[in-house]
Amino acid sequence: MANLLPSFSFSLIPLDHHHNHGTKCSFFHTPFIQIKHQHQLVGKNLQDLIISPFSHNLTSKLCATSRLSVEETEQKFSTFTQSEDIKTALSYLFRTEIGEGLVKVYVKKKKVTYFVYIEVSSLELVRAEGETLVLCWGVYRDDSLSVNVGKGMNVSPFVQNSLGKFSVELEFDVEQVPFYLSFLLRYSGLEIRTHMKRNFCVPVGFYKGCPSLLGLSFSPDESVNFAVFSRRAESVVLCLYDDDNDSVEKPALELDLDPYVNRSGDIWHISFESVGNFVRYGYRLGGAHRDNSYAECVVLDPYARIVGNSFPNGIGSVKNLGFLKKDPAFDWGDDYHLNLDMEKLLVYRLNVKRFTEHESSQLPGDLAGTFSGLAKKVQHFKDLGMNAVLLEPVFTFDEEKGPYFPCNFFSPMNLYGKSGDPVSTINSMKDMVKTMHANGIEVLMEVVFSNTAETGALHGIDDLSYYYANGVGGLKVQSALNCNYPIMQNLILDSLRYWVTEFHIDGFSFVNASHLLRGFHGEYLSRPPLVEAIAFDPILWKTKIIADCWDLNAMEAKEIRFPHWMRWAEINTNFCNDVRNFLRGENLLSNLATRLCGSGDMYSCGRGPAFSFNYIARNFGLSLVDLVSFSSADLDVELSWNCGEEGPTNNTAVLERRLKQIRNFLFILFVSLGVPVLNMGDECGYSSGGSPAYGDTKPFNWAALKTGFGKQTTQFISFLTSLRKRRSDLLQSKSFLKEENIEWRGVDNAPPRWEDPSCKFLAMNLKAEKGELQESSVSSDILGDLFIVFNADDHPETVVLPLLPEGVSWYRLVDTALPFPGFFLTNGDFVPEQISGLCTYEMKSYSCTLFEANNSTS
Repeated sequence: MANLLPSFSFSLIPLDHHHNHGTKCSFFHTPFIQIKHQHQLVGKNLQDLIISPFSHNLTSKLCATSRLSVEETEQKFSTFTQSEDIKTALSYLFRTEIGEGLVKVYVKKKKVTYFVYIEVSSLELVRAEGETLVLCWGVYRDDSLSVNVGKGMNVSPFVQNSLGKFSVELEFDVEQVPFYLSFLLRYSGLEIRTHMKRNFCVPVGFYKGCPSLLGLSFSPDESVNFAVFSRRAESVVLCLYDDDNDSVEKPALELDLDPYVNRSGDIWHISFESVGNFVRYGYRLGGAHRDNSYAECVVLDPYARIVGNSFPNGIGSVKNLGFLKKDPAFDWGDDYHLNLDMEKLLVYRLNVKRFTEHESSQLPGDLAGTFSGLAKKVQHFKDLGMNAVLLEPVFTFDEEKGPYFPCNFFSPMNLYGKSGDPVSTINSMKDMVKTMHANGIEVLMEVVFSNTAETGALHGIDDLSYYYANGVGGLKVQSALNCNYPIMQNLILDSLRYWVTEFHIDGFSFVNASHLLRGFHGEYLSRPPLVEAIAFDPILWKTKIIADCWDLNAMEAKEIRFPHWMRWAEINTNFCNDVRNFLRGENLLSNLATRLCGSGDMYSCGRGPAFSFNYIARNFGLSLVDLVSFSSADLDVELSWNCGEEGPTNNTAVLERRLKQIRNFLFILFVSLGVPVLNMGDECGYSSGGSPAYGDTKPFNWAALKTGFGKQTTQFISFLTSLRKRRSDLLQSKSFLKEENIEWRGVDNAPPRWEDPSCKFLAMNLKAEKGELQESSVSSDILGDLFIVFNADDHPETVVLPLLPEGVSWYRLVDTALPFPGFFLTNGDFVPEQISGLCTYEMKSYSCTLFEANNSTS
């Protein structure tokens, strides 16, 4: 580059501070220009150059109350005369709106100074006597595109070199950044802007950023990049906070993102060399909300991975903020995904907080109700024989509405951390997962992608992209997510991948999964792209994915044919309903038989019984104890039966009947093909007093495990889980049992009356394949057939057991009508033959029995 004529050097000299703490600052002021040059005065007044639509929320820290003095430099050559400086500087290239002019801008930091070099070439100007090309410029942190020359712009003359190029150089103290340098060219009364007819604008002290990775990302050199999607935002302001006190709701710095510098398509982006002293961040977006009610709100980055505690104010203020921190380092050691076969799963559903928050957990106060507290109770799952936990949603959520109303999809709820600190919460959750895996237990999570909290969450980012418009597709909830819209689909996939890779989560249960089938306009799709993308995602390929069609708004399960691609399992509400109906005497035997055999009517097309997640009680609706204790008219949808009296009673006959029914429910759950899901508290008699409302759920009472009911029920569950593992050939089959391996019987050993609603008795003989006969883990005895009988009638039945080969006998393992101990036996109780040569057994009313064939020497 040719040598330049002497240029002006600008240095920032601070004025005395006058921050006006506690008041609102309405404008961002330009520095005062004081010229020390013998020929002309470049600038002279202190004026407001710009009014931002958000400027009334700026703090005094944003006011650039400084003086700018211009002195003629003694240097002969410009800072940018060396080619090396040009190569290493950030460069920007613009075309002018007239002629073929090119404007090149170079920005470079040297020690404590930022240099901006502006070069104009190929600009065809009509020569005018006494006129020179000048730069009209200002520095701003707010909207830099609405500058008016008549409002105090700084003016600096260009110098022209021998090649006809014009150049000027500015210097700024590093302490004054970040800001935008906005300028235009003026010559002989003519104002020259970009070919887009906008002011030229370049960032100083920060960079345009990168759109490729949404959210907050750090580079190895500690530089930080921000990127947020918003198609409809007219303006985006990055709000940075330098005080991590959660009571502070005003940002220390607000920086408008220039739509021509910091926007690529629908992604707004910006980057800095480091986060400096800032600790939290959020965005303020204009025009992105349906009714613009969030224009004054600082909203959370949808991709924020570390989220601070929510502020008490919601709309009109700050709800949540992201932390300017890297994902915390965590030593996973030799942890790995267990990848248990689906048919081997034994699942325990729980709420992290309620599981250990009760004082009976005997955990220290900082552990009760946390991920760490959950990890401390791992032995409970092992005692029950469970090898998977299903956590109610742990995403950051609205505390008033509960865990099914998320505010963010990448961060765990700080409420579940020991100290409430987001970083320690993340680490404690990872430590919990690591502990579970070390004990052979998988961690599954319920996730909600059908809706968010009513305030905060994704509101104010781009409502028409993330959410359905009111009333679309019959949806009445403002926060209903448009899951199959491309940007929302990407967010969901990114979220799932993040939990799998960063937290080692083993699977997801998608609550309100029928919502995932809706298209852009709320219509149901036969091949929804999101559901298919999840099924075939390479990172999620070995992750368990479960559709739970429980509707959070209607508070009922939706019956819908869910597209599965032979990957999706389902929470089987039909199992729950049919078993409940049978045990209260109001169901067809054919329905019960279908559920016992793995619900082939639902999962036979390319899947198998392991794709059926069976349950009797869940976290919505009546608990197991309440299911046999309450059946008032307002509980009709629960399909419950109070066994003779409503609510608590001292009637011995009713109590005995209830106890048998609880045993029957558990028995059918664990002997059916499919994955049994046990709900928290059902092992120890948890009751909400007959209320099906989720909000009435109480904490788990650990003292109840020591009661007579708690002891016998937990031991029974432990027996049933052991039985499933020992007889996995028949009870944990990957595929449906062959028709010839199942023999059905009704009353008096006759064929079952499948379609007779008055018939309440069913027996099934499961025949072991010869090639799959196992040796008992206790002895060398060969294990044979299983004979299982269900009597939901109010009178006893005499059961005739199937004939066996010589040397093989029947042994009773379970009779739910017998007292404890004795109603279940690990080694079984021998059933002798009668004089007639037949084995018979007298079953009592409302009971189930299980017999196993074994050799007579056992």
